[in-house]
Amino acid sequence: MAYPVPTGAPDGDPRARHTHAARRRGVLLPVAGLVLLGICGLVVLGLVGNSVGPGGVLVGALCALLPVGPVVATFLWIDRWEPEPPRMLLVAFLWGACFAALSALLINSSAALAVDEFLGRGSGDVLGAVVIAPFVEEALKGLFLVGLLIWRRKEFDGIVDGIVYAGLVAAGFAFTENILYIGRAFAEDAVAGQSGGVLAVLLLRGVFSPFAHPLFTAMTGIGAGIAAASRSVTIRVLAVLAGYLVAVVLHALWNGAASILGGTGFVQVYVVVMVPLFIGLAIVVVWQRRREARTVALQLPSFAQAGWIAWSEVPLLGNLAKRRGWRRAVRARSGKHAAKAVTEYQYAVTELAFLRSRIARGSVRDSAAELTAERLRGLAKARARALGMPDALTAAWGGDHPPGWSPPPAHTISAPLPQAPPPGYAPPPYAGAPQGPPSPYRPQVPPPFPPQQYPPQPPPFPQQSPQGQPPQQPPPGWVPPQR
Repeated sequence: MAYPVPTGAPDGDPRARHTHAARRRGVLLPVAGLVLLGICGLVVLGLVGNSVGPGGVLVGALCALLPVGPVVATFLWIDRWEPEPPRMLLVAFLWGACFAALSALLINSSAALAVDEFLGRGSGDVLGAVVIAPFVEEALKGLFLVGLLIWRRKEFDGIVDGIVYAGLVAAGFAFTENILYIGRAFAEDAVAGQSGGVLAVLLLRGVFSPFAHPLFTAMTGIGAGIAAASRSVTIRVLAVLAGYLVAVVLHALWNGAASILGGTGFVQVYVVVMVPLFIGLAIVVVWQRRREARTVALQLPSFAQAGWIAWSEVPLLGNLAKRRGWRRAVRARSGKHAAKAVTEYQYAVTELAFLRSRIARGSVRDSAAELTAERLRGLAKARARALGMPDALTAAWGGDHPPGWSPPPAHTISAPLPQAPPPGYAPPPYAGAPQGPPSPYRPQVPPPFPPQQYPPQPPPFPQQSPQGQPPQQPPPGWVPPQR
């Protein structure tokens, strides 16, 4: 069976009405969510301004901007193989900065007042920081990840995605919290006639521990990533719950060291616990990124065998450095729009590779055919856009255009894909794999789908242009160019 690209239906058709309604919901719901998050942000600013004054809010916001940039950039760097939708990343940050921060501020303040009422004045601050705040704050931040697992599970491909979303939620939360703490230090300095409080808080929260909140919430993100890759409902629930409890313990340990131990005790916890934990998380991220690279590299030959990509694109799509080189070459020769088209094409191939890997592991069952058809349609559209850009894909085909060739309009062009690899071709290993004779890193990859379920045929493209065409087959002995 083929996967036709939808062409639409008459307005009177019930399917058309259903499609239009789905599109309206797809626009209205995100807008409504952003509006609600914006309202939460305004309420937070009002409460913080009432506590520290307008000057404190301004100084706190300016100082809080310093650490949030590198933290967000780090998580975007982690997410390079298959970048998540920018809208979802923005919502994750706003969830932490607005909704989670507002809810935590209200709940923690109310709980501290209740504890003071029953246990005596002053006990609410300590108990709230060590016991109440970790449970409340990590639950509010983790709620976004649980929502993704329930309603947008296809956005999760594994642990890396969980860490990225958790890190951005926590970065937003830390941004708002830093405004409060730095603004409070500014207000106290103004009353006491001093000037060292702001610098001390900025050094502690912005220089020595900008990744504290992301480190805690990343534990919940790891649990969510494990849950997304599991077929068992029990394992999913336990994985998220275990990640959340680890995040709470780390958060409580951090707050307890700062509010109870102080001084030398805090430094000991920082050096003995937090620094090794941060290094361990970095190792997990690097390991998972290499695993993603291997997943993509192992799927690409079967895609070329099925005719979904060109064989000469396999070594370029399986390596981030070569992907960048491909985009740079296209940008230099044809401009940023062509480079953007190549970027979208590369991401579409990566999404399909991750989906095929999840299907092979059994993480996707009932919706496998539907999701595969959706990803193939996305790949077909991305490739059609790239084919309409000068030099966008021919840079991967290893050679110049045929004499007299000029790119026809995007809606009329389609490039034939080679159905066999060049003589002597072997799938390239992922970065760091051992070289030499055949090994588990260089398996003979079968077609991506059993013939009785998903025939390995390319998705339909527009009609072939009568003008010149890229090469149909590589010449004997041809090897992909090194970039």
